[in-house]
Amino acid sequence: MEKPDITVYKFGGASLKNAEALRNAVEILKNCAHSPLILVVSAIGKTTNALEKIHEARFNGDVKEAIARMAELENIHMNIVNELFQEKTHQIYSDLQASFAGLRNAIEMSPEPRFDESYDRIVGYGEEVASIIVAAYLKDSGLFVELADARKLIITDDNFRDAYVNWDLSKERILSFCNRVFEENPKTIVLTQGFISGTEDGRPTTLGREGSDFTASVFAFCTDAVEMHIWKDVQGILNADPKIMPEAEFLAHLSYRETVELAYYGASVIHPKTIKPLENKRIPLYVRSFLNPEQPGTCINQDMSDDREKASYIFKFNQILISVLPKDFSFINEKNLSDIFTVLSRNNIRVRMMQNSAVSFSFCCDNDVVKMPMLIKDLQMRFNVRYNENVELITIRHYSNAELKDVVRSRKILMEQKSRSTHQIIVKS
Repeated sequence: MEKPDITVYKFGGASLKNAEALRNAVEILKNCAHSPLILVVSAIGKTTNALEKIHEARFNGDVKEAIARMAELENIHMNIVNELFQEKTHQIYSDLQASFAGLRNAIEMSPEPRFDESYDRIVGYGEEVASIIVAAYLKDSGLFVELADARKLIITDDNFRDAYVNWDLSKERILSFCNRVFEENPKTIVLTQGFISGTEDGRPTTLGREGSDFTASVFAFCTDAVEMHIWKDVQGILNADPKIMPEAEFLAHLSYRETVELAYYGASVIHPKTIKPLENKRIPLYVRSFLNPEQPGTCINQDMSDDREKASYIFKFNQILISVLPKDFSFINEKNLSDIFTVLSRNNIRVRMMQNSAVSFSFCCDNDVVKMPMLIKDLQMRFNVRYNENVELITIRHYSNAELKDVVRSRKILMEQKSRSTHQIIVKS
């Protein structure tokens, strides 16, 4: 049998935030010329944020608050379902109730001793619920759909909240499932969940915050897809966040390499891990607007000719700048650096900028309310630690001095780093 030309679509939370948005997504799929199709969906709207608050309450022992927040979240989803489905005896109602019953059980059971493992068990329900609703509505709209549980297809290690994919085993399971479905009917949409995955022994894991893009990339890589499309509420990739810089400009084309650089420095449009699997198989990625689906959006491929045409700006707020000094007043040598990086790795810290002098090592990272106290305590076992909270990290790709002045204005620069193509500065917020 000839290998099918598979396309992968990913719809984010904003494109599924209410009944109207879901109807719009269905129209895009109805008019889609791509077949066979794999569809990856995120949690609806701000569901992940709500589930994080539910998990935090449960982990802190406040089951009553967690259940109350869950009831609010269930009502939000039920209101969407009531708008989409006229028949109140529809199977979607019992399916949705069963999913929320599973969430309630996860809340009421004793939490795992590790915060991250407990997080993955609870927060992943957002994608499960979204996929149930989307699958039911697509079927009612006359489309063929097969729902796939990503927790049984994308197999990972147990590095909870940022799990590493077992590529060989995941490819085997994904191909087995998709080949069976597409051989029976190539017009069937394989619908699965972004963000969530599972260990080989069945424990829920997640692929990192905003990891749904990466899920789509995993499916594209494993099935040798011909294209991948990410549908968002923007026209494509912009050179800055328009909420921060209203004059942000549209980028019609980027190379894989430039996109990886932007993602590495914290650009929120594309998940950092998404690009590499696509680059390895030269699968083009299109970032498109679900509000204007007729527009082509931004194309990302191997062509590097347009990368330097415009400067790009990345702003990371709620950062912390930490400086580490040896207690014995010695220099920052290789042994000290090794010890520092061991502590950073042990605490799963993503360093966004770092710099060392003769007597200190400084780095910038997200000011995570759970991780930072543990990290600082760990570092203080061997080092003196100083830190500045409420700082902002600004990264400019393909910068000029004039652009830098406009961005920094009169704010105090705490740390600065410059290369031929990238300028990073840390300023007080």
